[in-house]
Amino acid sequence: MMAEQPGYLAYLLRLWQVKTNEGPVWRASLESPHTGERHGFVNLEMLFAFLVEKTEGFAPGAQPQAKPEPSEKGGGA
Repeated sequence: MMAEQPGYLAYLLRLWQVKTNEGPVWRASLESPHTGERHGFVNLEMLFAFLVEKTEGFAPGAQPQAKPEPSEKGGGA
């Protein structure tokens, strides 16, 4: 298994169409090749929102910004 690199994300993307009362809708799933973790999406908008969230704070050559852990919130020193 490959170690994750800063500023690099990899997913296996699966797309398929399902028929609904409103017409055909695209479904999607992403699977991490590093961890095997899977994420399912009922529409493309949710897929795009997930990708935006995962890539926020990335800039060329920059380290991703870590979100503070609950123990780091509050308390000043």
